[in-house]
Amino acid sequence: MASKLVTLKSYKWPEEVGNKSFHKELESEVLRSEFTSSPPQNSESLGLPGTWDLGVSQPPNLEISDSFFGIQYSSKLSCVCISRLPWNPLPKFAEQKGVPGVRVQEPAPPRYSLYTRTWLGYLFYRQQLRRARNRYPKGHSRTQPRLFNGVKVLPIPVLSDNYSYLIIDTQARLAVAVDPSDPQAVQASIEKEGVTLVGILCTHKHWDHSGGNRDLSRRHQECRVYGSPEDGIPYLTHPLCHQDVVSVGRLQIRALATPGHTQGHLVYLLDGEPYKGPSCLFSGDLLFLSGCGRTFEGTAETMLSSLDTVLGLGDDTLLWPGHEYAEENLGFAGVVEPENLARERKMQWVQRQRMERKSTCPSTLGEERSYNPFLRTHCLVLQEALGPGLGPSEDDGYSRAQLLEKLRRLKDLHKSK
Repeated sequence: MASKLVTLKSYKWPEEVGNKSFHKELESEVLRSEFTSSPPQNSESLGLPGTWDLGVSQPPNLEISDSFFGIQYSSKLSCVCISRLPWNPLPKFAEQKGVPGVRVQEPAPPRYSLYTRTWLGYLFYRQQLRRARNRYPKGHSRTQPRLFNGVKVLPIPVLSDNYSYLIIDTQARLAVAVDPSDPQAVQASIEKEGVTLVGILCTHKHWDHSGGNRDLSRRHQECRVYGSPEDGIPYLTHPLCHQDVVSVGRLQIRALATPGHTQGHLVYLLDGEPYKGPSCLFSGDLLFLSGCGRTFEGTAETMLSSLDTVLGLGDDTLLWPGHEYAEENLGFAGVVEPENLARERKMQWVQRQRMERKSTCPSTLGEERSYNPFLRTHCLVLQEALGPGLGPSEDDGYSRAQLLEKLRRLKDLHKSK
C-alpha cells in the first residue's frame, strides 16, 4: 500500500527541545545511528537525496554532501515518516487515519533550523564524526598541553577543526571537559591522564560542541552537564546564568553570558588567581584567533555587547577557542587592515605552525586586541577603511555595531571565494 503524502503548511517545533523529553527521543529508534529498529508496516523508502526511510532494518547510506544544508538542496529534505517521530506536530495523524506509513511533506525550513531544531542536525553531526575519525585518526592538529602550578589545560582536536578541552586539577585528579563533541577522543584523553571527569562545560547547543554530552555523562555517573538553560543543550543537568561559578578542586570557573551566536551562548573563564597563573577563556564560538562567530540568534548589537564582555578581561588571559580557524581569519584581517604589522607577524607564525599541522592555540587577549578586526571596531583606522557612514558618532555603540555587521558580511564573502 502506498503511503499518503500530505502538506504541512505551518510547522511549529515543540517547546520541549532541550529537555528530558527531547533527550529520550534522541535515544529512540528514529535517532539511533545504527538504525536497527524493525520497519513499520507498509513503510516505503523515500528515495530522495538527503532523506531516509526511518523504518528500514538495515543501515541506510548516510552520505551527505557538503551542500547538505544549502538552501536550494534543503528543499528536498521534506518527507519524513511521522509514525516514527513521537514529537511531530501531528503525532496522532497516522494513527487516526489508520495508515502506518503516512508521510508529511512540509515546507523546507531554513538550513540553520534544520541543523538546530530537527533530527537531521543530529544525523549530520554523526556523519561529520565518522568522516573526521576516518580522515584524522590522531586528530586534525598536534596540540600541546599547558601546565600552571598544578592546573593543566589539555586541548583535544576533534571533528575536522573543533577543539574540546580538559581542564585538570592535577593534585585532586579531577577534570572538567569543555565542549566534548567526540566522546571517544575525550574519553581516551581522560584515561591517558588518569583523572575523574566530574563536569562538562557546554558553551552552546550546536552538535559539534554538545554531541558527546550523552555518552560521557552516562559513562561517568557523577558527571554534571553545565550550560545555559536558554540554549536547549542536550543532557543539561545544571543550568548556569551569567557570573555563576563552577568549583572543581582548585578550579574556579566562571560562566559569562555571551549571546549572539546562539541565544544562550556561554563562555567559561578559568580564574588564574588560585594557582597563580594566567586566566584562561574557553570561548566556544564567540571568539576565535583573529575572528568571531556568526550571529545566528541575535543582532549585531547583541554580538558587540558579548565581545565587549571579553574585551573587559586582562591582556594576559589565554584564549582557547572552539575551532582552528587561525590562518583563514588572519587572511581576512589582512584584507581589512593590510598594514597591521601585528597581524603580519602572527600570520607568519601561524603559517609555520600549520605547515606542521600544529595547533595555534592559545593566543592571548592582548594579542587579539592588536589584530582581530572584530575586537577593533572602536579603531578609527578600521572605521575609515570600511567606508563612509561608519565613523565616530554620538551613538558610538550603534556605529560600532554597524561596523561589526559589515565586517561579518565581508568575512562571509571572503570565506566563500
